[in-house]
Amino acid sequence: MISRKWLPVLVAAGALSLGLAACGGDDDDDSGSSSDGDVSGSISLDGSSTVQPFAEAAAELFNEENPDVNITVGAAGTSGGFEKFCAGETDISDASRPIEPEEEELCQKDGIEYTEVQVANDGLSVVTNPALEISCLTVDQLKELWSSDKVSNYSELGEDADSGEPLPDAEVSLYGAGTDSGTFDYFTEEINGEEGLTRDDYQPSEDDNVLVEGVAGDENGMAYFGLSYYEQNQDTLNLVSIDDGNGCVAPSTETVQSGEYTPLSRPLFMYPSAEALQRPEVQAFMQYVVDNYVEIAEAALIVPMDDTQGSEAGSTLEGAIGS
Repeated sequence: MISRKWLPVLVAAGALSLGLAACGGDDDDDSGSSSDGDVSGSISLDGSSTVQPFAEAAAELFNEENPDVNITVGAAGTSGGFEKFCAGETDISDASRPIEPEEEELCQKDGIEYTEVQVANDGLSVVTNPALEISCLTVDQLKELWSSDKVSNYSELGEDADSGEPLPDAEVSLYGAGTDSGTFDYFTEEINGEEGLTRDDYQPSEDDNVLVEGVAGDENGMAYFGLSYYEQNQDTLNLVSIDDGNGCVAPSTETVQSGEYTPLSRPLFMYPSAEALQRPEVQAFMQYVVDNYVEIAEAALIVPMDDTQGSEAGSTLEGAIGS
């Protein structure tokens, strides 16, 4: 998942810029600083598979300076992650959408307090197998394709929004996010007009790697998932641009940060619990994330926050730690 080529550079940069002054522990605390100034303990994260590459990159880079902290990163999906988090089973919940009211109620019921911290950005990518030659689709075409099972052949969608040529005469074969995924919630709301509304004759998975493998092995395959998964597998996938009425735009760092790639750009979050943030190792990890979000995002092939978002994330975390 992690682009290893970035790590030597990033570790050196982290060593110069951080020092972990914000770890908040002391030498007499068993869960705090060790004799060489590094923190120790364990941290558990679970949730969005879209955030997973960022979380794994953050964990690996953080561990280069803090090898005594054991960090586990799961990918149960955003909904599945919040279910575990609100049950007190994890310290940090990774999410590709904001927490929903019913999840807030679940956390309140179990006495779990938390803080929402943006950590990165993402653009959902629509991809096909390279054999399925589609360069651009309109939002309306995507809605027609994904909101019901009436479309059985891509040619029924009309013309390619970029080339103007008829879309391929090929049987529809779709792969997409499972219902526990924040990507599913986001895509269905933004494209189909209602969260949860989707055709049901597609191959679902909360694991984006499964979707990548499915499309790569299916000549008629089309899927949607986080941009980072396309970037890591672009040799075996074809990226489809999206036309929201203002021309065809492909997702990239630049178009996601600028807001040009619509409507499939979104923020990504980590939710540390208030109880976990009392522990020095969790404080140090979250501080590392907000201090090094660009380096972590580049290592994970995730779109980093811009300067304003990064500043807001730092202020949010500072307020949560100080509260």
